[in-house]
Amino acid sequence: MRVPLIDWEPYAPLQPLHLDWLARAGVEVAVLRLDLIDPLVSGNKWFKLHQPLHAAHAAGAHGLISLGGAHSNHLHALAAAGKRFGFTTVGLLRGHPQETPTTRDLQDFGMHLHWLGFAGYRARHAPDFWRPWQAQYPQLQAVPEGGASLAGAQGCSPLVKQVRDQVAALGWADYDAWWLAAGTGTTLAGLVLAEAGQRRVYGAMAVPEDHGVAPTVRALLQQAGSPVGDYQLIEASRGGFARVDEALLAFIRRSELDSGVPLEPLYTGKALLALKEAVDAGHVRRGMRVVFVHTGGLQGRRGFAPAV
Repeated sequence: MRVPLIDWEPYAPLQPLHLDWLARAGVEVAVLRLDLIDPLVSGNKWFKLHQPLHAAHAAGAHGLISLGGAHSNHLHALAAAGKRFGFTTVGLLRGHPQETPTTRDLQDFGMHLHWLGFAGYRARHAPDFWRPWQAQYPQLQAVPEGGASLAGAQGCSPLVKQVRDQVAALGWADYDAWWLAAGTGTTLAGLVLAEAGQRRVYGAMAVPEDHGVAPTVRALLQQAGSPVGDYQLIEASRGGFARVDEALLAFIRRSELDSGVPLEPLYTGKALLALKEAVDAGHVRRGMRVVFVHTGGLQGRRGFAPAV
């Protein structure tokens, strides 16, 4: 069955973030709650899938095939969308077969899983990687890991309008900057393109440098014809991919208690802690108004319970 034309355009609320360290520093932060758009198709993942799904419909494809790990928020959102809207999904997973809350959901949502091992997954950037999968699934359209494509970035651009439509309700005349976690850099690139130099976008890199966030952002902006953008990448990986520590977990617990906003340790928690460090260091100055993007991914908390 062909991928249907999906016109769902969820709207995320923009809410003030109340934390003592922000009040002391005189910095105002509002959270764009992408985690609230849907309980399953959550966060920025839907926005990165929106245009690829339209392209799949136009091409007459029956579904999408993509990649991720055993806790992947991207695959979780893709599989949930496939079940809800009625299209086929296939996931190519890093490592060897294992059961996690996420992989159980993927199977329950009807996603067909292939485990690539670690060497097989590392080959995902090879020029001929997709050839056997396209032969096996000729009716499916491939989506890069994490939705990292120009189409994925452009699908995130409407978030800028959503914020601009809501800032007046906060009592803000305007805002100064964006702050968000960067896993692939795709959402960041979309915001940079939509802002067109009007406001800086800060990306807290929740993965190590060798995961390629910086070159991905540069490549996406180049493809869009905007090779220069007003953005800054900040190291926030805490020492490695999917690495957490007690200081981070304690910060998340304290922040959730004080603000009422749920976080997860791999992306939003790391990004908020990086923002606190920037505020404490004076890099985010008194009087600034910052939009913090909650990129969702709360389903991934299950892999860390009961730590958070």
